[in-house]
Amino acid sequence: MTVTSKNDDLNSSHSNSNLSVDKDVFETIIIGAGFSGIGMAINLKKFKQDDFIIFERNSGIGGTWWANTYPGCACDVPSNVYSFSFEPNSTWSKTFSPQDEIQQYLYQCAVKYSIIDKIRINTEVISAVWDDHMANWVIRTNFNKTYYSRFLIAASGALSEPTIPNIKGLNKFNGQYFHSAKWNHDINLKNKKVAIVGTGASAIQFAPEIADDTKELRVFMRTAPWILPRRDRKVTYLEQIIFKKVPALQLLVRAVVFWARESYLLAFTKNKRLMKIAEKLAKRHLNSQIKNDDVKSALLPNYEMGCKRILLSNNFYSIFNRENVKLVTSGIKEFNETKIVCEDGEQFDADVVIFGTGFNVVEMPVAKYIMGTDGSSLSELWQGSPRALYGTTIQNFPNLFLLMGPNTGLGHNSMVYMIESQINYVIQAMKELTKIHKTYLVPKAEAVRRFTDSMDSQSQNTVWVSGCVSWYLDKQGRNPTLWPDFSWKFRSQTRNINTKDYIFK
Repeated sequence: MTVTSKNDDLNSSHSNSNLSVDKDVFETIIIGAGFSGIGMAINLKKFKQDDFIIFERNSGIGGTWWANTYPGCACDVPSNVYSFSFEPNSTWSKTFSPQDEIQQYLYQCAVKYSIIDKIRINTEVISAVWDDHMANWVIRTNFNKTYYSRFLIAASGALSEPTIPNIKGLNKFNGQYFHSAKWNHDINLKNKKVAIVGTGASAIQFAPEIADDTKELRVFMRTAPWILPRRDRKVTYLEQIIFKKVPALQLLVRAVVFWARESYLLAFTKNKRLMKIAEKLAKRHLNSQIKNDDVKSALLPNYEMGCKRILLSNNFYSIFNRENVKLVTSGIKEFNETKIVCEDGEQFDADVVIFGTGFNVVEMPVAKYIMGTDGSSLSELWQGSPRALYGTTIQNFPNLFLLMGPNTGLGHNSMVYMIESQINYVIQAMKELTKIHKTYLVPKAEAVRRFTDSMDSQSQNTVWVSGCVSWYLDKQGRNPTLWPDFSWKFRSQTRNINTKDYIFK
């Protein structure tokens, strides 16, 4: 595949997919047109199942890679493993691909595999209710249209609902503010007093990009992140040509990168002492980039590495050597009309506030809109602590499949690998229904409980539950987010569906 530069007719070329249609009954409805939704649709076509539609609430294809357009936005997983195994891309410009190239890659996958006309952009699902009498899902959209489908696949992902903390007085603030996931490109930051709230994965990417333009940049940090150097470089034209002419070589590189990253899990779960080696690298990186000892001390994390997400950056630390940049470690107490007031009493003027405060990750935002056999929503079933068999199926929710569901996240490797594993699992479930001439399946509560107990047991003694507060954990301190084992084991366990785990009707 060749990824071209973004062109002006990108929107218009798939706006045709929003043409009104009379059809309202489908075999499958997919929510979301990111990696999960696009990958699922392509594999449905390979399965000779063409009766589906994709609802995408954004105005373009790519999911989080469409929505996040902040300066410096890029993937923190190497390009060669952050793509579909069946569709390698030989023209990534860097070893860690930038946002626009990933978004264009997904768009071109949709075009190449002829699913572009199956996508309805600007279409948000506002409710999905299982009708036991019809043995169908009844789906309503923001256009007040009702659709029916045998299968419902929730592929909206975890990084889809940005969160802005509820800070006193924010509604009184006369300046401008926005979340990094909804970057306001109409606001010119030139010579402005800018405040960044948060120092997570997004903030450390966009902060260095805007530091030069701002008159003052204040970075409000609650907890110092562990940051390692980003081993990024440009992919040479010769490499691109070789990968295009010899695809097997790129697949070999992909395999090498994949297995190298699999080994990282040992430090997270098997032998946490290995993480001390990475900690030394991170400390050396910190010490080599920052001159001021007080700033250096403030940016040194006070928790075990890996407990929170490990970040990658070559230039975040160095912005604190600039005279116009200041690190603020006191918590924000409130906003007034023109200032940010901190817990220690210090106040800062601000023209623009940018929240790099992450997403509602623990529970999928769509969970409150999906109702099962007893009329309860996924949110009501989960009570803030999601559980699903292989992160994919849930008791009381027939023919519902989650992609990137509970306990499928990774802290060490590519999510695309997990997504493809889940897609295969869904296809196997559909094949089994066809084989035994049944209409729908639902996992047994005992199977979901057994799987969840296994996840909880394996999560114990890992670095993720070593004491810090992170978005990996729910309010009870349980890990409903990450897969606590090698990702190849997830692939192995989802290669075939265990019919004993399910009720077929």
